[in-house]
Amino acid sequence: MAFKEFDRARLRLKPLDERRHELDLSMVISLDQAVPVRPHDAETFRTIANRIRLARKKGAPVVLMIGAHVLRSGVQRFLFDLIERGMITSIAMNGACAIHDYEFARIGATTESVAKYIRDGQFGMWKETGFINSIVAEGAARGLGFGEAVGKAIADGAFPHADMSLLARCYRADVLASVHVGLGYDIIHQHPDFDPAATGEVSYRDFLRFARVIEGLENGVVMNFGTAVMGPEIFLKALSMARNVASSEGRRISRFTSLVCDLHDIENCRKEPPREDPRYYFRPWKTLLARTVAGDGESYYVQGRHDETIPALWRAVAGKDLGRMDG
Repeated sequence: MAFKEFDRARLRLKPLDERRHELDLSMVISLDQAVPVRPHDAETFRTIANRIRLARKKGAPVVLMIGAHVLRSGVQRFLFDLIERGMITSIAMNGACAIHDYEFARIGATTESVAKYIRDGQFGMWKETGFINSIVAEGAARGLGFGEAVGKAIADGAFPHADMSLLARCYRADVLASVHVGLGYDIIHQHPDFDPAATGEVSYRDFLRFARVIEGLENGVVMNFGTAVMGPEIFLKALSMARNVASSEGRRISRFTSLVCDLHDIENCRKEPPREDPRYYFRPWKTLLARTVAGDGESYYVQGRHDETIPALWRAVAGKDLGRMDG
């Protein structure tokens, strides 16, 4: 049977200056903002900070995996400083992160109302955001990864707010920023010039680079903030690949520390929830907190919003007072 395909040539795109933006750079938090935390959480962050320092002393990686809402929470400056301190050596993100980062760098704003624009099919149909597709296609031709291609384009281009780009900051610091894309997930996949082959090539190149980082995870740290599917899934596959090779070489990758920060209520993070518990399907718990650290690893969980947990992590690593929140 011959299945018909949607003809993207019929689509109409509008310029970004016609879009109503829900976020702009005024929401980015400054480093001196007070971040009080609960005593138990403060202890967890201090422990993680110690593990990060130890990992860097031993030359082991500190991997951060994030979802798009992390950038939308305004914590960019804290991530920038951790990168500059050498306390984050690799950042993995989804395609939406790259889009928000690009829009922030280009126009100083991002995020549209899905409820408003989906009514007439304008959701995601913005010309300038679609320029990412040409950056990716060029990156594929030059042997770059997705994050590297977009970071380089922002760092080297005429972007008014390039200083607020996480991808550009990683590119300048020679820190791997890997972008892990699901085809059809992101608004730029709607555009007529979207090249799935080029996108698959650069994103898979990023996955292989990510897997190479995970190959050195012994004594390292891996952290997951706000990515319920992408982060746990790429980590699981990359760790399996890394352990497969390590096993054949007489090595082990078992002694590392994991941290998950999210909104779920989790009591004993090392104990995997039973299948009849809906939280069993929350992948960060069973993958990062229970299964992959079984044996010699350590795992920690903190419940909270990104604009609370990432600044608290930064303050712990920087040796600053975490304050006190009763309860």
